[in-house]
Amino acid sequence: MTFAPDVTEQLARARADLRMGVPVVLDGGAVMIAAETVDAARLAHLRSLGASPVLAITGWRAQTLKAAAYDGDLARISLPEDVTLHWVRAVADPADDLNSPMKGPLRAVRGGNADMHRAAIALTKAARLLPAAIVFDVIDPAAFAAQHGLTMVSAKAALDTGLSPLSPIISARLPLDVSEAGRLHIFRPDDGAEEHYAVEIGQPRRDVPVLSRLHSACFTGDLLGSLKCDCGPQLRGALSQMGTEGAGVLLYLNQEGRGIGLANKMRAYSLQDQGFDTVEANHRLGFDDDERDFRIGAEILKKMGFSAVRLLTNNPAKVARMEGAGVRVAERVPLKVGENKHNHAYLATKAAKSGHLL
Repeated sequence: MTFAPDVTEQLARARADLRMGVPVVLDGGAVMIAAETVDAARLAHLRSLGASPVLAITGWRAQTLKAAAYDGDLARISLPEDVTLHWVRAVADPADDLNSPMKGPLRAVRGGNADMHRAAIALTKAARLLPAAIVFDVIDPAAFAAQHGLTMVSAKAALDTGLSPLSPIISARLPLDVSEAGRLHIFRPDDGAEEHYAVEIGQPRRDVPVLSRLHSACFTGDLLGSLKCDCGPQLRGALSQMGTEGAGVLLYLNQEGRGIGLANKMRAYSLQDQGFDTVEANHRLGFDDDERDFRIGAEILKKMGFSAVRLLTNNPAKVARMEGAGVRVAERVPLKVGENKHNHAYLATKAAKSGHLL
């Protein structure tokens, strides 16, 4: 037993480092820097090392830029000799795409192993940054990390899609408008990521399917009353229905913006103002349609003693993912609320492209 951090703790350090613009070393023989947070000084120092860096971007972002994604899910773009911070940001961030559509010529690297670049993109996503990273090879990663005081992480662990164990921290009585018999449970993942919550209404039985909703955090809709989505009305509607029935569990999962984080969600909103729909905006940023992990909700339900639910949702994918995670969905309960003139197109896109039953 030592005080040294384990693999999970090293990854948590790496996420924090990347958000501050600090490079991270991958044990497979590479160094990465998040494109969003790298500064001019570190970019210049990188060039002075004589390395041959590339900018790793996702296949979605490469498609937008008309760059060849030889690796399928990603593209490795060679950095020009006179690379500037502006160039790096322009390739990674679509904010100015319409004003300046020509980023190239972009020369994509072909051949060789791209696992380090996949790990780099996975880490930027986990850090809630734009999914783009400058990556360059090093012969002795451990020595490089020690020389520069950098965190070194396992590339294999960065790519691991397993669910971090969740631990119940505390629960306490919480009287609510919809029911005075409310209780809030806090769950904390072992990987140092955001905590998740369960709102329990009444005393739901564990031996019958519980009325439940998986609700992803939406700061703009839940708290500010945004009219661009239907999240706020769905949150309040679900709690109200549980209050009326006298029992239920609402899982409030900290997966803002379908799992891309609030900053990237606002970037997507800005792209929507340029005429792109919600799915197109995510793709232009380099993200999949939906980056959420609903296994988190299933794990919380199981830890609370529930094995079956009546799921409040319009999204059949949630039903499938819950079933796949070991929680039986006895019934899908529709939750059709909150449509207005500002979100009509958004809801139409969810129905047409994401299969929501509206």
